[in-house]
Amino acid sequence: TLHWRQDPAIRQTVLEGMGATHIDVAIKRAERMGVGLDTSVPKVPYQETITKKAEGMHRHKKQTGGAGQFGEVSLRVEPLEGEEFEFANEVVGGAISQSFVASAEKGVRQVLDTGVIAGYPVKFVRVAVFDGKMHPVDSKDIAFQIAGRGAFREVFEKAGPVLLEPIMTVRIVVPEDSMGDIMGDMNTRRGRVMGMETEAGRSIVTAEVPLAEIQRYSNDLRSMTGGRGVFTMEFSRHERVPANIQAEIVAKAEKAKDEEEG
Repeated sequence: TLHWRQDPAIRQTVLEGMGATHIDVAIKRAERMGVGLDTSVPKVPYQETITKKAEGMHRHKKQTGGAGQFGEVSLRVEPLEGEEFEFANEVVGGAISQSFVASAEKGVRQVLDTGVIAGYPVKFVRVAVFDGKMHPVDSKDIAFQIAGRGAFREVFEKAGPVLLEPIMTVRIVVPEDSMGDIMGDMNTRRGRVMGMETEAGRSIVTAEVPLAEIQRYSNDLRSMTGGRGVFTMEFSRHERVPANIQAEIVAKAEKAKDEEEG
């Protein structure tokens, strides 16, 4: 009932157990054995995507004492349904060679895992390179990787970027006299109550709640019910994060990035 795993979506090690007390005991035991642990609530695995079509160009030009670097890429992005990512080569007339289109694609793919607006993976986007320029001497693979990366970041910002958040289906079983507290609490968590029923003198509430609002729910449920409530949850789907909350997440990401660089 106690296990840990590497979560690639949030790039953290997650320890899972039967409740907060179970996990706290495990952490304290590890520390007594000399294992130093930095603990926090796991990050929410948000995703980044776009809401409209946009296009633009990025030129990478670097001239040093020796050979220079030159690459120019024009690309278009648009929302994609059904698949997480698609890349297309729409260059005509040999404006840039096939090998440099491949270099631009490599640059674009380098951004997918780390994101553009808040550091989360990019999903459900189609990218098409449709034009560009190359130099007979200074154009090389690295130049077009950088140009592709830069073009994708700039155009993504113009395409109505949004964050998607995981929505969980939650089933809560509590004594009937706790029902009002549970319902009121769900409203403060942006939850949508999907159903209510009574079984053997206990109330059962089914709701859909953003994961970000329910990560420490076991502690809160214990407080509201005097330890008499239990719940289960499972992933349902992703939905757009409300604009005001997205602005807070993006601001935090920018602050953390500035602190790392500073």
